[in-house]
Amino acid sequence: MAHLGTRRSRALALPVGLALTASLGFLPMTSATAAPVAEVAAAAPAADGPKLSYVVNVGGGKSTAASVKKAIARAGGTIVVSYDKIGVIVVTSQNPEFGKQIRKVRGVDSAGATRTAPMQAAATTEEGSTERLTASEAQAAAKKATAAEDPLEPLLWALPTIRADKAHQKTLGSKKVNVTVIDTGVDDTHPDLAPNFDAKGSASCVGGKADTTAGAWRPKADESDHGTHVAGTIAAAKNGVGVTGVAPGVKVSGIKVADATGFFYTEAVVCAFMYAAEHGADVTNNSYYTDPWMFNCKDDPDQGALVEATDRAHGYAWKKGTISVASAGNSNFDLGAKEIVDTTSPNDSTPGSRTIDPKKCLDIPMQLDDVLTVSATGAKNLKSSYSNYGKGVIDIAAPGGDRTAYQAPEGPAVDGRILSTVPGGYGYKNGTSMASPHVSGVLALLKSTHPKATPRQLERMVTTHAESTACGEPYDINKDGKIDAVCKGGVNDNGFYGAGIIDALRAVR
Repeated sequence: MAHLGTRRSRALALPVGLALTASLGFLPMTSATAAPVAEVAAAAPAADGPKLSYVVNVGGGKSTAASVKKAIARAGGTIVVSYDKIGVIVVTSQNPEFGKQIRKVRGVDSAGATRTAPMQAAATTEEGSTERLTASEAQAAAKKATAAEDPLEPLLWALPTIRADKAHQKTLGSKKVNVTVIDTGVDDTHPDLAPNFDAKGSASCVGGKADTTAGAWRPKADESDHGTHVAGTIAAAKNGVGVTGVAPGVKVSGIKVADATGFFYTEAVVCAFMYAAEHGADVTNNSYYTDPWMFNCKDDPDQGALVEATDRAHGYAWKKGTISVASAGNSNFDLGAKEIVDTTSPNDSTPGSRTIDPKKCLDIPMQLDDVLTVSATGAKNLKSSYSNYGKGVIDIAAPGGDRTAYQAPEGPAVDGRILSTVPGGYGYKNGTSMASPHVSGVLALLKSTHPKATPRQLERMVTTHAESTACGEPYDINKDGKIDAVCKGGVNDNGFYGAGIIDALRAVR
């Protein structure tokens, strides 16, 4: 299992008691009259290997792309979808030499397998549990709610922390603004999400090609509730029911990219960025990392191709006016260090141990250019125990929750984790997955207040409006006398909090 509740605890949320946890301009403009594509092989390609998925990144114009597509067929590949606007082709093949052969074709910039395990029929696995709110807990919270609050709002300690409650007195956000949740799927039938859900911007991208069948974006009954939780933090309606989102008046869409086993593969993420960009997303929230590699090294032919494909798709979205937010991950790694030991990649087959340079080997989409990277804080405004950090990598911080024993909230909230929507009710999670949607919500409020703002302008505004937060005392979150992480930098830019902790009220003033 790559995601929820397993492995390096990436950006996704973890179960109770644990820290749970993307520019176009680089496309080579080769001539449309480029020399003929090199022949791949005279003989029929082998087709006895495992069925894998690939991304093939093409440079040049339409004629070059057409030639590459013919070469793909000769090499034993089947095209799933071709994103001609960015020169990325999604392919499946059972030719064990497909990657090596197609990289030799003229017009191919890079190509790589998106997984190390064979493609197979989807099967579910245990992904960890959410601690659901009980009826008695809900009733107790509702008794403490004011007339201006939704029933469960007293339990949402993060809203007053980032002054979202005060921001709501000025605006709940505009229905013209859309935040797209790229995740495990969103249950749009939830009463807190249904009023704000935009089905036109929603789809399933599992497999790399958008499926717009009604409800395709929803998680199945035995699949992860992660995306629904994220969506609620962003845009749960202020409607007298349940919880309240950071931007409860904006529209929210869901693009499902995780397969039933919980893996987020590159072809699905590329599809999601393209679909979001073409369907009016102002913000995309990305609370995940792309499997199967924790870090994708650019000098590896497969991994480098995955970085390039995702970067092209994200760059296209950026140019279309979409700003993307991503969670930093939950391994308590210093992403600004010279090296990191990765013991969990590839996570879809047999992982090994390798030492990587995080400047050359990227966690995608979080470490791509122009992606706003978010670290997590707890109820005491300290870096969450699990949150990755790093000077020059973290852009901004936001509430993601922590163990209550480490950072207990002030009453009436009783739990140090983040409460939000899950199918059929409400539940608690922690993780940088929970921090990222708080930032996405504030960006939605900013876009509502400044509708003509570009992604670059929104990025500058949200970081400028953040509450500057110094590194503080030596970081010993569990009070055992040992330093758990080292923060570097000054009050306005450091490895724990970046430019600071988000502030919703400043965003709407």
